[in-house]
Amino acid sequence: MIEQLALQPGQRVLELAAGPGDTGFLAAELIRPGGTLVCSDGTEAMLELARARATTAGIENVEFARLELEWIDLPTASVDAVLCRWGIMLVVDPQAAAHEIRRVLCSGGRAAIAVWDSAQGNPWATIPGRALVKLGHATPPDPEAPGMFVLSAPGRLQDLLESAGFLDVLVEAVQLDRPYAGVEAYVQETLDLSDVFSEALGGLSDGQREEVVDEIASLAEPFTAADGSLLLPGRSLVAAAGA
Repeated sequence: MIEQLALQPGQRVLELAAGPGDTGFLAAELIRPGGTLVCSDGTEAMLELARARATTAGIENVEFARLELEWIDLPTASVDAVLCRWGIMLVVDPQAAAHEIRRVLCSGGRAAIAVWDSAQGNPWATIPGRALVKLGHATPPDPEAPGMFVLSAPGRLQDLLESAGFLDVLVEAVQLDRPYAGVEAYVQETLDLSDVFSEALGGLSDGQREEVVDEIASLAEPFTAADGSLLLPGRSLVAAAGA
């Protein structure tokens, strides 16, 4: 994503749905001297985490703002580049978000936007949910509802950006396989990352939870090494586009 923006010193870069700020902080280094990163998220808790990480890392050319993707509270044509990693597919109206990103970009600016590829390409994200559904503890997700894979259909992300007025849209798949020491580590990370999975598991008896973990291990077996470690496939789509 950073490479696609071709950043230069002095530029103003906006990161949306920044979370702890990982991607944007890489950009901050490339726009010094004179450049500013606007690190934004929709929740204050994430902004507090990003502020703390920026302080620890000594990143000073950064501003923090609470911004929503579907209505970005910034002037038109006010930034040179926009980053949005794994955020736009989670909003109710991705089209509105795409138009807002295009609006705040100056002429000649660039955007880099990442979404998750198909469910089939991301077993790391789907196995726990599949286990819950198979055992009757959850219902299959609505493929059209906001969520990880809603923009994964071939051509959908490109069409979204082109309809918002972006130029020269390029979409590439990036493989992001995820290693785990074992099933227990995988389940624990999923509990930490997914409120839905955590709540579902929390409502089960000890025996039912053991069944879920066993089913997760069974579904992960094709990706399990002889020592019990896991390497679960993951794949993201990254779009680069000009304004």
